[in-house]
Amino acid sequence: MPHVSDILIVGHGIAGLSAAVSALEAGARNVTILERAPRAECGGNTRWTEAFMRMKSPDEISDDFEAHFAANAGFYLDPSLVAETARDYASWPAILRAHGFTDPELVGTLAAAAPATLQWLQGFGISFSPMATYLLTQNTTRIMPNGGGLQLVETLTAEAERRGADIFYETTARSLITDADGRVIGVKAVRAGGERLDIHCKSVVLACGGFEGNPEMLARYIGPKARYIRPVARGGYWNKGEGIAMGLAAGAAAGGDFSEFHAEPIDPRSGVSEPIVFCFPYGVLVNQLGERFVDEASNTVDAIYEAVTRRINDQPEGIAWCILDARIDDVTGWRRSVRTDQPPIQANSIAELAEKTKLPGQTLSQTIAAFNSACTEGAFSPFELDGLTTKGLMPAKSNWARPINKAPFFAYPISCANCFTFGGLKTDAQGRVVDTSGEPIPGLYAAGETAGLYHGRYTGATSVLRGAVFGKIAGAHAARRLNTD
Repeated sequence: MPHVSDILIVGHGIAGLSAAVSALEAGARNVTILERAPRAECGGNTRWTEAFMRMKSPDEISDDFEAHFAANAGFYLDPSLVAETARDYASWPAILRAHGFTDPELVGTLAAAAPATLQWLQGFGISFSPMATYLLTQNTTRIMPNGGGLQLVETLTAEAERRGADIFYETTARSLITDADGRVIGVKAVRAGGERLDIHCKSVVLACGGFEGNPEMLARYIGPKARYIRPVARGGYWNKGEGIAMGLAAGAAAGGDFSEFHAEPIDPRSGVSEPIVFCFPYGVLVNQLGERFVDEASNTVDAIYEAVTRRINDQPEGIAWCILDARIDDVTGWRRSVRTDQPPIQANSIAELAEKTKLPGQTLSQTIAAFNSACTEGAFSPFELDGLTTKGLMPAKSNWARPINKAPFFAYPISCANCFTFGGLKTDAQGRVVDTSGEPIPGLYAAGETAGLYHGRYTGATSVLRGAVFGKIAGAHAARRLNTD
């Protein structure tokens, strides 16, 4: 006997829970949530993140919010198509509505709706503050919910349950059910133990993450370098990409950059959630050959860590070493930028450090000596761009360049972690999934990582925010649809 629901939501992170609560508020009487994880690990990536948001306060977005998205909308975009985005969305040509670029309609909606969405969350008792982060230098503003993403998951789960939502844990959506006209009318799912479950409904909201937990999709879309990356936190392993695959199979247009992902530098020795190593701007990075390969400090750390981490992933075996000396203690509170539970490798000389890290000793010694010789005189100012640069060295180090010559010496291994993948389903500003002709697929919505948006550089501290905004929008729109079809 199939299960019947008004609205079915696949996924239990911020996007899915926002959609569920919003739909119930808007009058949906029967809302069902599918979550592949057990109750103790529910919430996808949201559960494990601090959920930073690119805001000045709950009432105001950051100054660079829309500009950063615009600067990373896609590569070599056709200027004739870009010009047409100035027209009213209803008059956009089909190829533009189905285009996988970072849609200005979505960015504008996100920017406009973010304050109201945070105020909505505050109504459930969630509070926000500009708490200190692991980013010791920043070029934008961020706030976070007190209690992080876990607080978002627990609070919205309780609200959804209070309003009568049915939550099926350890249940995985496998395929969409459509009628003869192509309308999405349900989902085929599998429960723990192999039990098959068909759920029929008026609308489906796909909010089940990206494909960072699916090695096959990672290799297919990202390529051989994917072998070196892992999800940054445990929640990412549950994200297998089925929502994206189901939508594409139903004719959805693709959105976002399928060949890229949001990268963070982590200590591969650690098994804790998000074991980041963000102190590298104050030292040097060398690869397995003992050679530098990147400017470690071309900007504030929040502006460059993703690009630097991707360069690390391109190195032999996808790994690098952050080399520091005793002067790191001049950076007050620097340990806040390191979240690994593993201690650094420590030595009293560079030669000893090379032996302990198994780096080629002669090359490492030459690399450090050349770096030290290239350092220039100037005032060291660790929490602002100080222009203390190297001279005559390639690659240069643009800030915080001081000789590494004071024992003891330290080394952290760094590999590239995958916070979430960029590619997903193309949606409109109402959260409706559009097909390859730019038309909404009746009954199908997507939000969060399942909806593709990002290209190039991630606009930091917007992922949880967009999940909340577009989850809320999709849920409310799906509820209104109940009385129109």
